[in-house]
Amino acid sequence: MPQVGEKATDFILPSTEGSLQLSRVYKEKKVVLAFYTEDDTPSCAQELASFKEEYTTIQELGAEVVAVSVDSLGSHRSFRDKVGGYPFPLVSDEEREVAAAYHVLHDNGKRSHRAVFVIDREGVVIHAIPWYQPGNPSQLLEVFQTLGLEV
Repeated sequence: MPQVGEKATDFILPSTEGSLQLSRVYKEKKVVLAFYTEDDTPSCAQELASFKEEYTTIQELGAEVVAVSVDSLGSHRSFRDKVGGYPFPLVSDEEREVAAAYHVLHDNGKRSHRAVFVIDREGVVIHAIPWYQPGNPSQLLEVFQTLGLEV
């Protein structure tokens, strides 16, 4: 798992907004890289909903959200449409290569678990939450404080 201070693993994968290369995103803005387990499940929907609800604040802090799961692009589109859209891309890691590189694969190797990494504009991990719990507001607050929110 990338540790704070280490370079984030770059990738190019399909997303609901076209092909996405992580390094192109972090050259423009800091990145909240959010891994989630599965489309259309309660906890994962809650995780993505919290980033959707706070998206304006995330953007004001100079960041972009990139959400990744191993679901297909078709599954991502159906999930996105069902919830009325997301203002950030849902990335499809069907081959599980990115989840493996970030060490967030479940033991069974079929899904990733929920984890969040904050990456600066140099591509360095500046915060990592290896077991993100969407019902834990202190973890979301950690993300905002890492992005520069003063509380």
